[in-house]
Amino acid sequence: MFLLQQHLKDLLDYKAEVYNTPLFIENDPISIPHRFTRKQDIEIMGFFAAMLAWGQRKTIIAKCSDLINRFGNEPYEFILHHSSEDLKGLLGFKHRTFNDTDLLYFVHFLHQHYSHHESLEQAFAGDAGFLDMENSLIRFEKSFFDDPDAPIRTRKHIATPARQSACKRLNMFLRWMVRSDNRGVDFGIWKKINPSALICPIDVHVERTARHFGLLARKQIDWKAAMELTRNLRLLDPRDPVKYDFALFGLSIEKELYGL
Repeated sequence: MFLLQQHLKDLLDYKAEVYNTPLFIENDPISIPHRFTRKQDIEIMGFFAAMLAWGQRKTIIAKCSDLINRFGNEPYEFILHHSSEDLKGLLGFKHRTFNDTDLLYFVHFLHQHYSHHESLEQAFAGDAGFLDMENSLIRFEKSFFDDPDAPIRTRKHIATPARQSACKRLNMFLRWMVRSDNRGVDFGIWKKINPSALICPIDVHVERTARHFGLLARKQIDWKAAMELTRNLRLLDPRDPVKYDFALFGLSIEKELYGL
């Protein structure tokens, strides 16, 4: 490994350790699924927390808390056994451009899925086994909207590499479910997808640090950019490249100290 690359690895390894801690959880959307112990509750509220994760983190957490209340504090039970009357309690929910039409369809999809599968992992890993993340995300988006009555407006809330999206929120959700390091942040409850296959989520903080260190050159933040960044992170740790999400995010927050 080149000397400069080794120095970068040492810095990012250190910062990943600093930020990969339960102290990170309190003010982050990942705090939402951490309120639960049942696997399906973690999956469902992790999925909603990730899909609603844009805007101020305080608002995201408040909206997810509202959603938990509307689910009667038992998301999995609500998804599986709700009545038409129960669904009326979801009306009026709104976060930015995500509204109750979108929420009702999300609940419909999850109900259909959990009626046939124990875990949401199956929707990403597939019946024939996991191949790669690009194909997995494309397949997931197609299956999510495999209903003639799916609202057209809801499609914008599930990203796909087929539209060249960087798929930030889906990649973040998958990091939460797949990474397993016993540090108390990511859950590691999915075993059919290897952490080495994960793609790094790119937000403004990750982008800024990645460009500073020459890990990202592509100007447009799209699927190719996410793949470029992850390829470079795999040079530093091929088994767990997305652990550096913590380091890149944290270093951006410390921008004054590190001159980013």
